[in-house]
Amino acid sequence: MTTRPNILWISTHDISPHLGAYAGVWPGAEQAVTPHLDALADEGARFDAAFAAAPVCAPSRAAIMTGCYPTAIGTIHMRTKAVPPPEVKLFPEYLRAAGYYTTNNWFTDFQMETPPTAFDDCSETGHWRNRPTPETPFFAAFHGMVTHESQIYLDDDAFLAATSHVSDEQRHRPEDVELPPYYPDTEVFRKSWARYLDLITEMDAWVGGLLAELEGDGLRDDTIVVFWSDHGLGMPRAKRWAHEAGLREPLLVRWPERIAPGSVRTEIVQLMDLAPTMLAALDLPVPEHMHGAPLFGSDGGFRSPNIYAFGARERMDEQEDSVRTVRDARYRYIRNLHPDRSELQHNEYADHLDTWKEFRRLAFEEAGQLARGERPNRLTDLQRAIVAPAKPAEELYDIESDPHETVNLAGDPALAGKLGELRAALDEWTEHYGDLGLLPERELIETWRPGGRTAETAAPELLLEDGRVAATCATEGASLAWTTDPPREAAGGPPSWTAALGLPDTGGRRWRLYTGPFEPPVGERVWMGAWRMGFTASEVVEAPLLPSR
Repeated sequence: MTTRPNILWISTHDISPHLGAYAGVWPGAEQAVTPHLDALADEGARFDAAFAAAPVCAPSRAAIMTGCYPTAIGTIHMRTKAVPPPEVKLFPEYLRAAGYYTTNNWFTDFQMETPPTAFDDCSETGHWRNRPTPETPFFAAFHGMVTHESQIYLDDDAFLAATSHVSDEQRHRPEDVELPPYYPDTEVFRKSWARYLDLITEMDAWVGGLLAELEGDGLRDDTIVVFWSDHGLGMPRAKRWAHEAGLREPLLVRWPERIAPGSVRTEIVQLMDLAPTMLAALDLPVPEHMHGAPLFGSDGGFRSPNIYAFGARERMDEQEDSVRTVRDARYRYIRNLHPDRSELQHNEYADHLDTWKEFRRLAFEEAGQLARGERPNRLTDLQRAIVAPAKPAEELYDIESDPHETVNLAGDPALAGKLGELRAALDEWTEHYGDLGLLPERELIETWRPGGRTAETAAPELLLEDGRVAATCATEGASLAWTTDPPREAAGGPPSWTAALGLPDTGGRRWRLYTGPFEPPVGERVWMGAWRMGFTASEVVEAPLLPSR
């Protein structure tokens, strides 16, 4: 193995731990057909208690990429464009500063515009194979979209096309699947669940292709492979819900000669810990501002940094709600700050999804039964709680005995001590890290952009010393990058849909991270820019042309 291991991140959207490797650990995992991911788990470590910071993609990914709680840095609303504290950066920038070739293919959605300083290539072509030399260590992230909730609800032909790598033998029949008890046993839910499992199988084939490329390039033994999902499955009471199904995630890590094959870790893990873990694995310093903690170091030795995992949800599009939660080794405590609001408030996007519509249909049928003086029977009490106009102020679940969270134990006198402990843990977490989600969002935005004006990063100041270009920037927290690519005619910036996800606007130029004074290429013109996340980019400054050497 090389002294500087490569890192390959493979992530997917919207799945709970429904992988064959989690059979017996997560209910329903045995239904999954995932040979490649099961093999990956056998070759490395399976984390059985890994949790997202939020049950929806953008806040969760912001936590993973910064190592910071979304509530603390303002990335908690779905979606937003946050102005985080000046010390916060996307962690691949630290790897890039250490000489790594960093790529992201291609999804971002980090709640902030991604600066060109974070990745050498953040595009659909990003790949470790494009690094400048075979000896250059890399961090390569691939984010698959095949399991996104939208794919569950495609028309039949489109779904077959989207799952073209799923064989007839691997396909799930709706009549054979087992549903969680909080879902009505209807054709809609059975079909959606079967499709969800088929999409996981399709995603597994995609993962297998990436791992085969790594092996074919002779890089298997020199690369840390990390697989994770951003949050739970894209159906009610999972995605968008601060429940176990919305926050508990698969997490697999393979590191040959460092992590023993077949390792199983049962400690509490936060996906937010991945950023500091990668730095620690490379013996790079972990910034003090990161809230996550390393799960293992450069020797592969495991650490247990967490007693609790914390999570939160705030606005989801136009749906306003505030939920905070904490999980220990056995119990989950949920605090609903707006108990007077339904769990299934209107959400224009989600209400067009078949499972959401099915809940609404059944609730409407029950209203009809009530109108006729009949006892409603379309939903169970557990299912009815999802469409109820209100919810409990507090919830407490024994996940060990009740993984589907069917019985709220918050009122059980025998668990009053545990309830008090988790209440106190959540209060202490809020006091220690702060919670910007508790501010009215308009006030938060005003603190970021007073009067609606976005701050601009100051232009770099350049100095020539002994044939080297040195640079500074007056904006606290700014990162600098330089290029020899000449300016291109403005094309109106990135398309609106990529801008919403925060993809970098490079101006069509290749930017190199500035880490200190450098000698520019002989006879080349050099330009330099500065970026501070949440600010507009600086003016690009051209360095005086140095004499030929």
